[in-house]
Amino acid sequence: MAIYWQFVFFVLASFVLRVKSNPAPESYVVYMGSILKETNPEALQAAHLQMLSSIIPSEEKERVSLIQSYHHALKGFTAMLTEKEAALLSGHDGVVSVFRDRILQLHTTRSWDFLEKESGLRSERLRRRASSDIIIGIVDTGIWPESPSFSDAGMGKIPSRWKGICMEGSDFKKSNCNRKLIGARFYNNAPDSVRSPSNSSNIHGITSFGSPRDSVGHGTHTSSTAAGSTVMNASYYGLAQGVAKGGSPSSRLAMYKACSLGGCASSAVLKAIDDAIYDGVDIISISIGMSSVFQSDFLSDPIAIGAFHANKWGILVACSGGNDGPDPFTVVNSAPWILTVAASSIDRSFQSNIVLGNGIVLKGSAINFSNLSRSESFPLVFGADVAAESTPVSEASNCYPGSLDTEKAAGKIILCVDSDPTVTRRVKKLVAEGARAKGLILIDEAEKGVPFDSGSYPFSEVGNDAGAQILKYINSTKKPAAVILPAEDVEGFKPAPVVAYFSARGPGGLTEAILKPDLMAPGVGIVAASMPTVDNEDIPAGKKPSNFGIKSGTSMACPHVAGAAAFVKSAHPRWSPSMIRSALMTTATTTNNLGEPLTDYSGAHASSLDMGAGEISPLRALSPGLVFETTTEDYLYFLCHYGYKDQVIRSLSGTNFSCPGKPSPDLISNLNYPSISIASLNSKQAGRTVSRTVTNVGPANSTYFATVDTPSGFMVKVSPEKLVFTRRLMKASYEVTFHVTDATKGYGFGSVTWSDGAHSVQTVFVAHVV
Repeated sequence: MAIYWQFVFFVLASFVLRVKSNPAPESYVVYMGSILKETNPEALQAAHLQMLSSIIPSEEKERVSLIQSYHHALKGFTAMLTEKEAALLSGHDGVVSVFRDRILQLHTTRSWDFLEKESGLRSERLRRRASSDIIIGIVDTGIWPESPSFSDAGMGKIPSRWKGICMEGSDFKKSNCNRKLIGARFYNNAPDSVRSPSNSSNIHGITSFGSPRDSVGHGTHTSSTAAGSTVMNASYYGLAQGVAKGGSPSSRLAMYKACSLGGCASSAVLKAIDDAIYDGVDIISISIGMSSVFQSDFLSDPIAIGAFHANKWGILVACSGGNDGPDPFTVVNSAPWILTVAASSIDRSFQSNIVLGNGIVLKGSAINFSNLSRSESFPLVFGADVAAESTPVSEASNCYPGSLDTEKAAGKIILCVDSDPTVTRRVKKLVAEGARAKGLILIDEAEKGVPFDSGSYPFSEVGNDAGAQILKYINSTKKPAAVILPAEDVEGFKPAPVVAYFSARGPGGLTEAILKPDLMAPGVGIVAASMPTVDNEDIPAGKKPSNFGIKSGTSMACPHVAGAAAFVKSAHPRWSPSMIRSALMTTATTTNNLGEPLTDYSGAHASSLDMGAGEISPLRALSPGLVFETTTEDYLYFLCHYGYKDQVIRSLSGTNFSCPGKPSPDLISNLNYPSISIASLNSKQAGRTVSRTVTNVGPANSTYFATVDTPSGFMVKVSPEKLVFTRRLMKASYEVTFHVTDATKGYGFGSVTWSDGAHSVQTVFVAHVV
């Protein structure tokens, strides 16, 4: 027997050694910087194949092939490499970075009317005059072209500059594109881990990875939010009925399908951006990103790389900031050349009332289409009181899978808590449904503001106060009872907007010297186009699949900003991406519909680390007065101060740029950005001074005066305090000096506002006292 086990050990050890010495190849992205001049793609691909041949053993020559080739605005490729081969390539002349083809995640968990109402301005006349030549590229899960939101009725000819194509698939024809949806590409060389599971099908039962068609619903929703055509009498099974439209209904759309339900391959996302630049889009909207836990360096992040090149070509890139809030340092897509978006609520809530047996009515939050009514009543129990045998009370009270006794729970309404976020609301609902409970009430102070869609199953979510009231009723009543009523939408909800609890927070994990997120837009309970589903769980009894859906996430906030940027671009076609970003940021609002400072989901005052400059106000952004222009050279200086070497920056930019003599991370705060962030400040310093330059885009002869909202414990001085302009596009510079007087460790928040009586140009700032 001993000899047998020695033999087994020898075989296993040999196998392990063989695996270690011959590790399986993985997909790697090899990024090689800017293309200096128009290059023959075939010649470039041949050169890349030659590079692979030089490092891949001849006996594995089948790996000498390109998964993706980047040859429009940037150059590089994706190939199957071992870790050793990737390291060899990273030292090759002309290679900027080599990184694993990681999986990026989708950022999902009446909005335009609300934004326009809050601005106090009339919009329809302005929107009718908006140019239809603006093209928004969406990098996402595909699109459902039959949606009425993508109708091209009344639209003129496609801009002649457009170079894009409409790729065909088994369920997608060229005729699915029109004068609204003018382009559609898909990328089907993604790793198996990101392909849609077989049960994720659309109304035709097709998973649709091999075509631009959406089989998830995410891309259709984001596309229509950004630039959907006006659709009358839109609703989600009768909820939120009204007019559906995108932020820039006159704009064109191009879909770049790089994602599925499982996520998005980095290589496909980078290829999508490269193609979008070549095709001729004006705005790119990306509602995906890295995990905040595993954030990549700027030049190992496909979105940051692609966005840099897009910006260089005059294309604004808006990205979702992520859904890992409310913890600090969770914001992603934080490169300074990206417009990073946080999520907020709007003035509409989806309310599902709970009627207790004693007649008390409690307001809950949910989207449910149950057929229950006030005339009915069912026994009400706490989850812990109907626990399955040998189940811990904590698990039953949280509606863990398998924690409820079916005989005890059947026919009753269950009350559960959400003290363990690892069990999602959908799972808790399925647990209650599986136990044959009549309905589920969930206590969750944080998530109650983000409505959960339970389909036809009776569900409602309440905060801690209402939850305590229900528990008290259960414990003090011999036969407690309740009924959960179907959802109804309530407009005019106050306060709004509120920072969503899930919205990722700053500071940025890579540098605190750039304030992120940049601004905030609606991302909670957003109604927009969606693919019709065959999932009976989500379709109310007796209803046909809806053409619209309600979703939440910074994924939904991002296309609001992309649409707003397109709206501004249509009015100012010569403005650069940084000018549009500046206009949106400096005109953002920091008060809610009660006229009070914006708050987060808990009612606490929201800071710039939560919401950036504030909530977008697209109509105000049309006339900002002054703008902060940030050039490509400014971004190269940022990379110097961040720590990149000259050669890397030259390859990235395709220039002969050289860093200054003494680059320093402290100098990043001098980037000509529409906000200010001081990463480190203390009372022992003489003070920190940052400079800014503004460009006059308002009246030729105008004088602006500065006012400062100074946080307690600081002294902030602006010099000069007056800026005089004698012509349009004239520039003027000023300095802002920060001193710590008696501030304690932590963050101080304030703003500098320039006003000429007609325009208010607000620059928010954050100073970190260490």
